Amino acid sequence: MAELTGTQIDAALESGRIARETEPRAASARYDERSGRIVVELINRCTFAFPPRLAQGLEDGSSDQLAAVEILGEGYGLHWEALDVDLSIPGLLAGIFGTKAYMARRAGQATSPAKAAAARANGAKGGRPRKAARG
Repeated sequence: MAELTGTQIDAALESGRIARETEPRAASARYDERSGRIVVELINRCTFAFPPRLAQGLEDGSSDQLAAVEILGEGYGLHWEALDVDLSIPGLLAGIFGTKAYMARRAGQATSPAKAAAARANGAKGGRPRKAARG
């Protein structure tokens, strides 16, 4: 194992200090039953809120379960013990509310006037063509 120099250690400590000051971290988190949202106060005094129905594992949580949110580590994550759910603050801020597969399923559930019109037009043509059988 390589020995670290004092300069390398100082640089690592400075890098950590900068990360603690600039990366998004939770100072507090709570479930606001009135608005139906998880509210996260960040250490930079910004507030982020999201409806639990968007997040994998929180969709069917009761008010009591959602209210039992804990902050993980130095504020980089949220944890719900009763629901066995962990979400990262950087991920939530980036719009990532679950695994890749979960996010793909949610994207497929999106509705819009254009999507509805395309589905009606496709249905009027007899629906989606069947795949040809491979021999």
